[in-house]
Amino acid sequence: MDKERMQKQIDFILKMDEEKNILRQTHLTHQGRRENDAEHAWHMALMAYLLREYSNKPVDISRVMIMCLIHDVVEIEAGDTYAYDEEGKKTQKEREEKAADHLFSLLPSDQEEEMRSIFEEFDAYQTPESKFAHAMDNFQPLLLNDSNHGSDWKEHKVSRKQVEGRQSLTAFGSKEIYEKIEEILDAHEADGSLKHE
Repeated sequence: MDKERMQKQIDFILKMDEEKNILRQTHLTHQGRRENDAEHAWHMALMAYLLREYSNKPVDISRVMIMCLIHDVVEIEAGDTYAYDEEGKKTQKEREEKAADHLFSLLPSDQEEEMRSIFEEFDAYQTPESKFAHAMDNFQPLLLNDSNHGSDWKEHKVSRKQVEGRQSLTAFGSKEIYEKIEEILDAHEADGSLKHE
C-alpha cells in the first residue's frame, strides 16, 4: 500500500466534507432550511440517474453523476454565486479557477488530472454528458422552488425572463425536461410567483 497516496486521498475526502457548509439560496422542500452544496450535488446525481432516459443523446451516466458530485466543490473556497447575482458572476470564473487549482492539487497527480478533466468538461459544456449534467444543475433548484410555491423567486424578486435565461440551456441537455420546466414556469407566472417582464 502506498501510504502517502492514501493519505492524500483521505485529506481530499475530508476537505470535500466542507462542501456541506456552503449554503445556497434554494430552500429544501416543505419550506425547509436552505440547502447546502453537498445536498444539491447528491440530489443532482440521483436525478441524473433516474432521468437519464430524457437526455437528448445517450450518455455515460457514471460520468454524468461524477460531474454532478464535483461540479460545485470549488465553492468550498470560492463561495456560492447565486444564479441571479450579476455582480458576483463578474468574479466567479476567476475565484473558481483558483479554488480548482488548489483543491484538486490535494489529490495524487493521476486523480488530480482525472478530476480536473471532469470538472473542466462540465464547465466547457460541449459533451452530451456535460449538457445533461447542466440540465440537472438547472432543473434541481427549480424543482425545489416549485415545491415551495416559488418562495425563493418571490424573495429575490426574480422574473420569468431571468429564470428562462438560465433554464434555456437545459434544452441542450434535455428537450423533454425543458418542456416540463416551461409548464412549471407558466404556472408560477400565472400565480404571481414570478414577475412578468
